[in-house]
Amino acid sequence: MYDAGHYDVAVIGAGHAGIEAALSAARLGCRTVMFTINMDAVGNCPCNPSIGGTAKGHLVREIDALGGEMGKTTDACFLQSRMLNLGKGPAVHSLRAQIDRRAYSQIMKKKCEQQENLELKQAEVVAISQGENGVWLVDTRLHARYTVKAVILATGTFLGGKVFVGDVAYESGPDGMFPAAYLTESLVKLGLSLRRFKTGTPARVLRRSIDFSGLEEQKGDDPVIPFSYETENPGPNRAVCYVSWTNEETHRIIRANLDRSPLYAGMIEGVGPRYCPSIEDKVVRFSDKPRHQLFIEPCGLDTEEMYLQGMSSSLPEDVQLQFYRSIKGLEHVSIMRSAYAIEYDCVDPTQMQATLEFTDWPGLYGAGQFNGSSGYEEAAAQGLVAGINAARKIHHQSPVILDRAGSYIGTLIDDLITKGVSDPYRMMTSRSEYRLVLRQDNADERLTPLGWEIGLISPARWEKFCRKQEWKQQEMKRALSTVFSPSEALNDILVARGTTPVTTGVHLADLLRRPQIRYQDLTLVDTTRPADIPDAVLENVEIELKYEGYIRRQKADIEEMRRLERQTLPDNLQYDTIDGLRMEAREKLSRVRPQNIGQAGRISGVSPADISVLLIYLSRLRGEEKHAKKEEPTT
Repeated sequence: MYDAGHYDVAVIGAGHAGIEAALSAARLGCRTVMFTINMDAVGNCPCNPSIGGTAKGHLVREIDALGGEMGKTTDACFLQSRMLNLGKGPAVHSLRAQIDRRAYSQIMKKKCEQQENLELKQAEVVAISQGENGVWLVDTRLHARYTVKAVILATGTFLGGKVFVGDVAYESGPDGMFPAAYLTESLVKLGLSLRRFKTGTPARVLRRSIDFSGLEEQKGDDPVIPFSYETENPGPNRAVCYVSWTNEETHRIIRANLDRSPLYAGMIEGVGPRYCPSIEDKVVRFSDKPRHQLFIEPCGLDTEEMYLQGMSSSLPEDVQLQFYRSIKGLEHVSIMRSAYAIEYDCVDPTQMQATLEFTDWPGLYGAGQFNGSSGYEEAAAQGLVAGINAARKIHHQSPVILDRAGSYIGTLIDDLITKGVSDPYRMMTSRSEYRLVLRQDNADERLTPLGWEIGLISPARWEKFCRKQEWKQQEMKRALSTVFSPSEALNDILVARGTTPVTTGVHLADLLRRPQIRYQDLTLVDTTRPADIPDAVLENVEIELKYEGYIRRQKADIEEMRRLERQTLPDNLQYDTIDGLRMEAREKLSRVRPQNIGQAGRISGVSPADISVLLIYLSRLRGEEKHAKKEEPTT
């Protein structure tokens, strides 16, 4: 080994988690090195060429609000943008963008190359170990040794990667890249508890081999709503997606070849994602469904590759060709890249704290699929948190801990470290009990002040944020004080929208509280509205007025949750010695080592009765400590 130098932070992996981790650490003043097995894989999207989606769009907005890059980069290379779930309440409205995957990768790579304090290295890391005086040693396959103060593991699906297509299996990373073949051994030697997960991806097919004439078009929104609060002119949609369906013939071909599936033949050991199954898994598990939807989506502007969303598979290549060609529009399709399943090593995330630092290995952090999650957005969110906390620890600053009542990022991390994962974790709006407060439209209001305090928000952006908040306060005040007299014009609007006309004066706020009424409906009669107020501010005010009662109740629930979170548990608490705790609770509490009563109550297997025992124990412990202080002799 030769001495390759000393750094503050080493990030292993340059995918979505690694990029956010490295950029945040470097921007916070840490000399950072980021490793990638292949320089062309920086910011790669090996699966779906899209960012966002249900709940995932919330994560991207929160990453942006804290000063991350995913939202801005998506806005710079999107092909089509849509706000999902508009037929439902605002809590589940989620932005999704189809992207040019090569442009996304190139933009992210350039940002990393140009970032001060950050060096990008093409190298396979084969081992990490603890050195003297709290430093970490990072060794590469080319016998270079880097000495660092903190390591962030963001290995994605490269760690011990193995690809399956039918009865063919070989060691590989995603997209035909080399896997990280040796690092697992050093992690096991270190003492980390690992497990084996798997995921899959559909085939990429040639655009000119598809017959689009009979397919349903799926167009983007107009106007386009950007992900980043910094993006003012995102530009137009530049692509159309298409919808098709499987049929009985598709299902017959798949069922007839299940014996050739590595998933059903027992070749695959890893646990796959519950909420994103392969097409063969869908056909078996949902045998009562006559068809399954698929989306035909472009991979970029300068490529003829199309992605078949919803059709991941590990069946043999010849079977893939058969069942794809049984689908309307794909009768003569040509496969450019075959679908495959990939197994990889990841860690049990209950070994980590809310900072994403490993409890028993100070200075070691995990992020992304290495932590047992799935998805680009979940990875980027964890990478940002890990990078921030590694930098703050190096600078002897207090950690940044996001709780589940303040962000989806906090919910994601709390779920991982408290509940653990039995299959790749995917963020969904249903995972948050506070989703009406944690909307995608108010992510900046919730998190930009923290991003500013941390140091990842520029002065210009902070000034813009403060101006937006002033607009909101002024508009809320105007809505509560403005009174409309009954008029023919107003009542025509109300009747046309299916709501009751007025006979007396009515406040603007009361009109907006009606489910049928939106700001834009009142344009003709609302003459005092400022012309320059942004639509995003009006949306935010309208939602808060419409759902005022529900939001108030949810905030009361949040305060109760935070009251429990303020009751901290000692790090060295010996749960085996606490009388009254059930055996399962002792085991789970000892393994997870929760930081407070709130987190303890969310551990699977810890009952309300166990929490009562803990509260009584804490009360008695504090009483004893207080008594001991009184008994101390004075000098």
